[in-house]
Amino acid sequence: MNKRYFKIHREGWKFFFVSIFLCFIAFFINLVLFIFFLFVSLFMIWFFRDPGRNTSSNNSQIISAADGKICFIGESYPPKETNISNKFLKVSIFMNVFNVHINRSPISGTIENIYYKKGKFFNASLDKASEYNERNSIIISDNKNEIIVVQIAGLIARRILSFVREKDNLKKGERLGLIRFGSRVDIYLPLKYKIKVSLKDKVRAGETVIADI
Repeated sequence: MNKRYFKIHREGWKFFFVSIFLCFIAFFINLVLFIFFLFVSLFMIWFFRDPGRNTSSNNSQIISAADGKICFIGESYPPKETNISNKFLKVSIFMNVFNVHINRSPISGTIENIYYKKGKFFNASLDKASEYNERNSIIISDNKNEIIVVQIAGLIARRILSFVREKDNLKKGERLGLIRFGSRVDIYLPLKYKIKVSLKDKVRAGETVIADI
């Protein structure tokens, strides 16, 4: 069944209404200001869009947790705060301000742990962003594997929102969070998986298969 549709996530409405109010005020003050806030209002609608996605039901496939461009593929250790010492395959996705910023679960499973860490705000496309930037690590288990999704704030993004709590059960492709205004998502997979994407590939949360057994 096709689940594509267009809607605005509830987090975006307050930004939209503020920008529309400023647009209304600017209409009586200055044409340039009016046009500027009109553009901001339209951008808020576009940025906080929350489209439906067609998610694969194949349990062996790992799907993308974010929209954007693949900026890193390789072996790496998860964030220190997770207390996991095993090496994983890491796939990193950079989201610019024009991408959909709703993050989705790569697998069906249970939220085992969530670890939030304050940090800096380096450009999210840089590898050092994974280590130093503000981040939120979500560990998801399906009783066979543990997948770690790390939401990372970027140069502009200053707020990571998580829609889930520990012990929540998620379906593959279900919404798990949002990062405002440009950011990065790192996905840590067991080493047995075969990566199905390449550097600079464009991916879509909830749809693009990034790995398979």
